[in-house]
Amino acid sequence: MAISDFQLASAWRRVLELSKLKEGEAVTILTSLDTNKQNLAAARNAAMDLGGVVTTVDLPPTNGELALSRDKTAFVGHTALQGNKAALAALKASDLVIDLMLLLFSPEQAEILAAGARMLLAVEPPEVLTRLVPTEDDRRRVLAATKRLKSAKTMKVTSKAGTALQCKLGDFGIVSEYGFVDEPGRWDHWPSGFLATWPNEKTANGRIVIDRGDIMLPFKSYVQEPITLHVADGYINRIEGTFDADFLRSYLKSFKDPEVFAISHLGWGLQPRAQWTALGLYDKEATLGMDARAFYGNFLFSTGPNTEVGGLRNTPCHMDIPLRQCSLSLDGDPMTIDGDVVAEDQRVH
Repeated sequence: MAISDFQLASAWRRVLELSKLKEGEAVTILTSLDTNKQNLAAARNAAMDLGGVVTTVDLPPTNGELALSRDKTAFVGHTALQGNKAALAALKASDLVIDLMLLLFSPEQAEILAAGARMLLAVEPPEVLTRLVPTEDDRRRVLAATKRLKSAKTMKVTSKAGTALQCKLGDFGIVSEYGFVDEPGRWDHWPSGFLATWPNEKTANGRIVIDRGDIMLPFKSYVQEPITLHVADGYINRIEGTFDADFLRSYLKSFKDPEVFAISHLGWGLQPRAQWTALGLYDKEATLGMDARAFYGNFLFSTGPNTEVGGLRNTPCHMDIPLRQCSLSLDGDPMTIDGDVVAEDQRVH
């Protein structure tokens, strides 16, 4: 259902307050051709209402002829900011960047954050944003999980469907997403509510079973028949199953890049208001699928790049695949069991 301009502006104001926007701060809103105009207006009005000095930088769309989907994550890492010195300078000079375009995985995003700007990505439709306005308790739970993950040396994931994956941890950073940016150099995504890290190179081994009802993004589809991914030394080396497996295999091969088969980030969802069912109720072009990435107790794994944490694997193919009913442990200590969050410091109060 439609969201009123007043309701959306109120949601934006709350998120910008959580992001500690102060009077006089430079706010740059990054847009492109497919930016939601209601989001743009609400973000601008909320920022100005809080005293922000607002500039809009509008860039042309890119990669449309290369991607196999209109989804913003279907071809990542290369944006219209590449080579645009004037736009990059404006963004680096900002206190807060509101990304309504999607710079994720790009080297320019890393430059902007290194300059000290806070950056908030928000590309979901207004009804998803207003349903998933972040809270201080979201932050508490994600940071509690982050503390556990920082000290962990191993991760193990199992499921009754047959998943049995293990890897070593510690060489790469952690992305902790709770939906707002409250300190310099922080990036986050509204809506969210999960965390992830990357396995040490060549240490992920075992198998991942994508079961019926699990989700593949950016396909934005629920799997109908199980897919078994065999993982050795950090790479998927065999994909077994029927139609869904064939579809996945063909898609990955179409990039003609062996790095698309690499295991990328691994983590779990902590957002109780995100819904596993939501993706089935939207047109594919209407949502990025953040409900799927964040729903409470999921095991979210991905394929492809690791550049956002300083790695060298720069490939345009990135898939996020959230699984239900998995058990995830760190150094033998369970975080989730059969898709339920069991770590007490991460549960909803």
